[in-house]
Amino acid sequence: MHKYILRRLFLLIPVMLGVSFIVFTMMYLTPGDPARIMLGESAPGHEVERLREELGLNDPFLVQYGNFIKDLVVHQDLGRSYTNSRPVMGEIVSRFPTTLKLAGLGVLVAVIIGIPTGIISATKQYSLFDNISMVGALLGVSMPNFWQGIMLILLFSVTLGWLPASGFSTPQQMILPALTLGTSSAAIITRMTRSSMLEVIRQDYIRTARAKGQVESVIINRHALKNALIPIVTVIGLQFGFLLGGAVLTESIFSVPGLGRLMVDAIGQRNFPIVQGGVLFIALTFSMVNLGVDILYAFLDPRIKSQYK
Repeated sequence: MHKYILRRLFLLIPVMLGVSFIVFTMMYLTPGDPARIMLGESAPGHEVERLREELGLNDPFLVQYGNFIKDLVVHQDLGRSYTNSRPVMGEIVSRFPTTLKLAGLGVLVAVIIGIPTGIISATKQYSLFDNISMVGALLGVSMPNFWQGIMLILLFSVTLGWLPASGFSTPQQMILPALTLGTSSAAIITRMTRSSMLEVIRQDYIRTARAKGQVESVIINRHALKNALIPIVTVIGLQFGFLLGGAVLTESIFSVPGLGRLMVDAIGQRNFPIVQGGVLFIALTFSMVNLGVDILYAFLDPRIKSQYK
C-alpha cells in the first residue's frame, strides 16, 4: 500500500508539469498587456516598457516558463498579483477554504439525493418512482449551473424571500449555492447508483440470500450496496473534482468570496499569476482526491487491497 501511494504521488509530478505548461501557454497567448492594464491606458509608453521589463514579460516564452517553474519548486512561490502586488500563494490560501467548503457541501447534497434515489430506482425498476427519478436525473444533468442558480435566486430570494441571494457566511446563505452546485452531480450519482445496483442485485448470491429468508433491507444495504460501491465512490470522487472547477460560475452568481470568483476577476484583469496559481491548486486537489478514492477502494474490496500488497 505504501509503495502504491508513493508511486501515485510521484506520478503527480508530470501531471502538474503538464497542467502548468498548458495554463501558462494559454495565459501567454491571451490578448492583452498586463503592464498596460496595471498602469492604465493613459500611462506613457516608457513606463509600460519599464514595468514589462520588471515583470519579465519581455523574456522569451520558455524563459518565462522556466522562471515560473524554478520559483515554484525552489521557493514555493507562485509570483505576485499584478493588481495589488500581494503573494499569489497567500491570495489562494485565503480563498480556497471557501471553495473547498462549497464543493464539499455540493457533494454532500449530491450524495444525500443521489444514492437513496438510485437504490430505490434499482429495487423498483420501471416503477413510477423509477421513471420520475430518471427524468429528474436527465433534467439535472442538462441544466447549466448558471441558469439554475439564477432560477433559484428568482424563486427563493426574489419571489418567496426565504433565502438570501448572496454571501456564504451563514447556513442560510450556503443553501442555494450548495443546491446549485450539487444538483447536476446528484443526477449523475443517481444514474450510476441505479446502474451499479441493478447489476449487483441480479447476482446469484443475492438470490441465495433471498431464498434463505433474509430481510430485504439487509440484502440491499449489507450485501448489494457494499458490492456496488466501487463505481459509485469513483463517480463521487470525480464529481468532487469537477465541483471544484464548477464552483467558478456558482461563486460568481452568488457572490461567494472563493477561489473561483478570484480567478474570474483575475481573467478579466489579465492577472496571469492568480489564474495560473488557482488552476494549479485545483488540479493538485483533484489529484489528491483521486488518490484518496483509490486508497478507499482497499477498504471497500479486500481483493483490491491484496493487489496493492
